Amino acid sequence: MKKRLDWSKAAVFVLLAVLLAACGAASTPAGGTSDESGGQPGAAAPEGKKLVVGTDTSFVPFEFRNEQTGKYEGFDIDLWAAIAKELKLEYELKPMDFNGLIPALQSGSIDAALAGMTIKEERKQQVDFALPYYDAGLLVLVRSGETEIKGVGDLKGKVVASKSGTTSYDYAKAIEGVKEVKPFPNIDGAYMELINKGVDAVVFDSPNILYFAKVKGAGKVKPVGELLEGQQYGIAFPKGSALVKRVDEALQTLFKNGTYETLYEKWFGQKPAKMPGS
Repeated sequence: MKKRLDWSKAAVFVLLAVLLAACGAASTPAGGTSDESGGQPGAAAPEGKKLVVGTDTSFVPFEFRNEQTGKYEGFDIDLWAAIAKELKLEYELKPMDFNGLIPALQSGSIDAALAGMTIKEERKQQVDFALPYYDAGLLVLVRSGETEIKGVGDLKGKVVASKSGTTSYDYAKAIEGVKEVKPFPNIDGAYMELINKGVDAVVFDSPNILYFAKVKGAGKVKPVGELLEGQQYGIAFPKGSALVKRVDEALQTLFKNGTYETLYEKWFGQKPAKMPGS
């Protein structure tokens, strides 16, 4: 009887050992001891993970919420969809305030930021950018009946509005002789302030100003002067993200196969004068 009991105990121990070994093997992906991210902030998303892409949906025509369908649309939205298709990535969009995008990238709560973000040295110290995908600049917007302000040189003594946390706001603050620069969390507020005569002008990114003047602001506002301070937009990632190289490769493909040109014409009504970075 005792001999049978000993054999039963041994069988139990062997069974436990087999189960533990199986669990250990299941927890280790094939071909390595860790997943693609390595568990480190800023690394590429693990295989199969749905990426979280932060976006400021108040930057028409790059990203905005269609009031009729409730869906997010725009040039950036379409471009990212094409990139994701090229790289076979799953993702979800996370609307948020522009000023919160870089902190969210740094904390790891989002994997990428898509918001017509200007590439500048200060930001490059905080996040990584993929290749530039849009060449832009700044414009001055005034009320349609304005006759005194014909360009940035006429803003001395005037009250100007712009979007806080942007290069447009920084530029407006540096204009010599400006009486005051009012910051707004979203550019729509700055436009309404201009129409309601709370400010004399708005300084902001050229594509957004041109789109607003053509659509919602038609007959109420007009852009004046020349294009100011050439800029480039880029998709931002956490420092060290392996997604940067993959997105660069996808962008190069979209530049070459005509997809980028098609999307550009869809949202801006004309083909790009040149490809970004060329």
